[in-house]
Amino acid sequence: MHQKFSFIKEKEGKYKEKKKRIMKALAFNRPLTFSSFPTLSQPKCHLRNTKSHKACSSIQCQSVKATDPGPRPDNKSGVFDQLFLQLFRDKMVEEVGWDSEKPGYDGLIEVANGLMKGRSNLETKEAAVRILKSLFPPFLLELYKMLIAPIWEGKVAAIMVARVTALSCQWLMGPCTVNSVKLPDGSSCWSGVFVERCKYLEESKCVGTCINTCKLPTQTFFEDCMGVPLLMEPNFDDYSCQFSFGVHPPPPEDDSAIKEPCLEICPTAHKRREIVSSQVAQCPKA
Repeated sequence: MHQKFSFIKEKEGKYKEKKKRIMKALAFNRPLTFSSFPTLSQPKCHLRNTKSHKACSSIQCQSVKATDPGPRPDNKSGVFDQLFLQLFRDKMVEEVGWDSEKPGYDGLIEVANGLMKGRSNLETKEAAVRILKSLFPPFLLELYKMLIAPIWEGKVAAIMVARVTALSCQWLMGPCTVNSVKLPDGSSCWSGVFVERCKYLEESKCVGTCINTCKLPTQTFFEDCMGVPLLMEPNFDDYSCQFSFGVHPPPPEDDSAIKEPCLEICPTAHKRREIVSSQVAQCPKA
């Protein structure tokens, strides 16, 4: 009986010694801190940089904040993208009479800015329409307007140009998709193109460049040259843009995009603010 008790006691001693060695090893490798205990998960707050553009009234001027969309995804351009870019740039250079020394897209933006120098807004729009027309054989535009545009109250033509735009213009605007838009008769039609983040607007950094060299001339070109009404709705906060083919644009005095204030990052407005002490409300190019 005594031997049995001694054996049990010996076993307990060995167990306690073994437990002590394990606890020491754990304490050495992972010191016990408050962070060792599980905690309740808390929602993470993501701080995002913001940019602003000026919204002014006759009474006061205030800065309107817009969320920063962040860095642009690096979308590699293909051979056809480079060809389209060069063709468009060549036509623009012919109209402007001057070319930028910068290569690629940066040079295109400089030439687009040159298109507005020494011209009124109306003259700039007319020049941009001529550039768009020069990209197509004249008979193609005339035949499209005469034969395709009248079919099914213009819906066929609107659907066709929406698909062609989404496929062929991503080199200029970035990723875009065809979507459904509401037509004036109340019906829905897959004649819309949604540009997720317009590269042209983002790189130009200018409301006036967007309005006078892209939005207004493109709307005029499709309606006058192809018989397809178009409403373009750029979003100057996130750089997205909605194309609605088959929808007539409002008169300029009722178009909210034209009334948009200048972006804070607009290089022309920035220069103007350096010269003039007062805040610049509307883009000098708009």
